[in-house]
Parts: sequence; structure tokens; C-alpha cells
Amino acid sequence: MEVKKGKFSPRAQEDYKLVKKAVEENNQQAFEELMKRYRDSIYYMVLKMVHNRDDADDLTMEAFGKAFNNLHKYSPEFAFSTWLFKIAINNCIDFIRKKKLETTSLDNPYETDKGDEVHISVKDKSLDPEQTFIKEQRKDLMRLVTEKLSDKYRRLIELRYFEEYSYDEIATELDLPLGTVKAQLFRAKELLFTMMKNQNIKSRF
Repeated sequence: MEVKKGKFSPRAQEDYKLVKKAVEENNQQAFEELMKRYRDSIYYMVLKMVHNRDDADDLTMEAFGKAFNNLHKYSPEFAFSTWLFKIAINNCIDFIRKKKLETTSLDNPYETDKGDEVHISVKDKSLDPEQTFIKEQRKDLMRLVTEKLSDKYRRLIELRYFEEYSYDEIATELDLPLGTVKAQLFRAKELLFTMMKNQNIKSRF
């Protein structure tokens, strides 16, 4: 399916050409150009929703990851930017819902309209010894996979996910521009995901 020239702006038509290159030729420059075009707009939109820069950084990267992994499903019935923003918004909504569920206080009783107090009993979700052992094994396996990445990408993954550095801290540590850190970390995650998928290792990154 081709995009109709009269339907979209010249920029949207250029986007579609880049999408085709990315999908049909696996053209890395096309991926990078699409990300460059919309990274800042997606980031600031996400930031307005979550009010936290680190979360906004992570959610922006996740949105691009989901979009790029599903580019083959994109239809030029809509502009690429519309499709991308929808993915980012839905990703944010899921994050906000999950975060609200995790932060809702269950210690205090709730009062009904009749003045009765209702205590909520929640099953303990802490890991038992066996689950803890399995989790640690999986983490060790992920470290082994990370070791197979190039030095540049391995260090980025280690700093971000094992040492829990912020993007700004990574930029300072590696003496790199913040934008470069984000772009390279995105690529590092994509490579790691592929390697882990091939080895059937589940990740929470």
C-alpha cells in the first residue's frame, strides 16, 4: 500500500519512505532518522503525563522500541507520527495505571458510605526462597548475555540496569552527550533483547 500524496503533509510522506526503508531493507539510518525526528516531541509529551524525567526517558525508549518492533504492522492509512504518538500514549497509560496500583496504600482501612471500616487483605507477593533463587539465576544469565555485547553497549547496559545510573549520570560517567547516550542505549537494549529472546531468557528491562 502506498501513501496518497494529497492526504498527508510532505513530512508525513517522508516518514513513510523511511518506514519502508526500515522494514524492507532493515536500514539502520532510517530507524535513526525516525527516532531523531520524534524523540524530543515524544519525550516532552510523556513527561507531561508522568512528571518524572527518568520515567519519561524510559517510557520514550519503550515507545520507540514497541513502534520499531511493530513497523511491519504500520499502515499508511494514518500518518506515522499519529501511530507513534498513540503507542507512546498507551504505553504511558499502562505505566500510570500500574504505578497507581503499586502505590495505593492498603494499610489504612477504607470507610464506606455508611461509616463502616473495610480492611483489605492482600496476599503476600514477596518471593519465597525458591523464587528468589530462580530470579538470581535469571539475573546471572542476563549478565552472561550482556558480556557478549560490544564494550560500548555492554557498559551502557551495566550502568543503566545493573548499577542503576540515571541517563544524566551515564552521560557524565562516559563523557558523552545525553542524546548520544539515549540513542546508543536504545540500540544496546535492542541487541540484548534479541540475544535474550534467542536464549529464552525473560527480562524486565
